[in-house]
Amino acid sequence: MALSASDLELLTKFERGLDPQHPERSTIPARILGYGEISTVFEIDADGLRDFAFKRLPLFYNANEVEKYTTVHAEYNRLLENEIGIRLPSHDCAIVSNSTGRPIVYIIQKKLPAAAIGNRTIHTLAHDQILTLVKRVLHELNKVWEFNRRQTRAQVGIDGQISNWVIDSNDESLLYVDTSTPLFRIDQVEQLDTELFLRSAPSFLVWILRWLFLKDVVNRYYDFRLVAVDLVANFYKEQKPELIPDVIQVVNDFFSSLNIQSITEKQVNDYYKEDALIWSLYFNMRRVDRFLHTRILRKEYPYILPGKIKR
Repeated sequence: MALSASDLELLTKFERGLDPQHPERSTIPARILGYGEISTVFEIDADGLRDFAFKRLPLFYNANEVEKYTTVHAEYNRLLENEIGIRLPSHDCAIVSNSTGRPIVYIIQKKLPAAAIGNRTIHTLAHDQILTLVKRVLHELNKVWEFNRRQTRAQVGIDGQISNWVIDSNDESLLYVDTSTPLFRIDQVEQLDTELFLRSAPSFLVWILRWLFLKDVVNRYYDFRLVAVDLVANFYKEQKPELIPDVIQVVNDFFSSLNIQSITEKQVNDYYKEDALIWSLYFNMRRVDRFLHTRILRKEYPYILPGKIKR
């Protein structure tokens, strides 16, 4: 999948007319589809672009940084699809420049039905079907750790949250959609410049995030057990806490055959409380930073921030 030259020109026009505080009021309107911790996913209301979901990454200062990121991103997609066997939607990567000349990377995927996204389906499926979905996600995640166990040169990380999986309406298989943080190591060296994660953070928080959290946050995506804890804890955020005991049982049954230590509800609860506190502080400080940029310093604030997130 690749954008045509005319669609790329249209995407550039969209970027240069984007209102990050009110995307729906942009020169070419956009509708938010979802928020990640770092980036935003939206659809663009223009002929030729409506069939795609766009994740915007305004993290880069120059073309060299963009080239390094897009190379790593392409290899991550290749590893997931060709080496590991994780299915991805049709996808592409586009680079445009904003009105100041700063490069902006867009991760582009075929737009999928909202009702098929994991965090939506757990509100519509029957109880047993939700547990089956969790088991299927664990099987997909285990493909990553089977790959990591087969050799030591390349080690792949993955974010297994339920919102990162979509049920394909054609054959009911699972598609993985969160490829914008391409975590993998070659000979124990992280290929992604993880400092990019800190670009969207307020400058007054960068040092403490780097010191206290960055390494731990990255490392957890290489640990199957911690990825599973995060998957279960995500049910708190998705307002389905009543499912957690049974989801934990599904995880522990799955782990028993792999000789992975079981998880407990207390561990999940403690993890979620800490994670929610960290991200709530992070988002609140980003809002302060946006206020300082736009209202006090009268400067551009290039990031699209979510409204109040229910946790």
